[in-house]
Amino acid sequence: MQKISPELKHKILNSCHVTILILSVLLIVYMSYDTFHNVMFLENDNYMNFQLFVCVVFILDFFVELFIADDKWSYTKRRLVFLILSIPYLNLIHHYQIQLSSDALYFVRFIPMARGALALAIVLGYISRNRITSLFTSYISIMLLITYFSSLIFFDRERMVNPDVTSYWTALWWCGMEVTSLGCDIYPVTVAGKILSVVLSFMGMIMFPLFTVYLTNVIKNRHNNGSKLAAQFATSSDKSSTQSQDGQG
Repeated sequence: MQKISPELKHKILNSCHVTILILSVLLIVYMSYDTFHNVMFLENDNYMNFQLFVCVVFILDFFVELFIADDKWSYTKRRLVFLILSIPYLNLIHHYQIQLSSDALYFVRFIPMARGALALAIVLGYISRNRITSLFTSYISIMLLITYFSSLIFFDRERMVNPDVTSYWTALWWCGMEVTSLGCDIYPVTVAGKILSVVLSFMGMIMFPLFTVYLTNVIKNRHNNGSKLAAQFATSSDKSSTQSQDGQG
């Protein structure tokens, strides 16, 4: 079998990444619109069909990238979670009429979004050539996306039963306070809200130490760069002084 050229492989990968990102953003917009307008997604055929289409494209993307990968076994191990997250669970549950609670169904609805969030984080990480900055960018993007998804879930689940949740911005404020581990005077009353409280607090404890690592790396790099510039300046001054002395001699 003829081997794919690096140029063609690069074009295929770029096309796949752009497609995944566009569909992920559209899925986020679609889900946000339904949440803000209190649309029941299981009764919305357009949304269900669109999510099925997105999941199918995600699965195809996995196998396309697997086909052009140099080390297929290594690629499968690294990206298997992408394939698992790409399965259209919500459509399967709806088709086979599997009975789940409303909270469980709403969480299942976000599984394809998690696939898109991972893809977005990886692409953002590729932008930076510095390994620490790349890791920091990826983790920050994941944290922001999870916080936003959590705010949608919290708003949808709590607004009808929690008098403290008066608007989406209240839900977003609650998520921001939870993820920073500062706490908030709004207390969840639903199962979904209580689960999110634990998840966001745990994620915040894991993510925020990365700020310390990143800032330490930035300060260290600037110190090293400053030392190099100082050494170069000193060397240049010594050469100038030597040339001046030779000229006088």
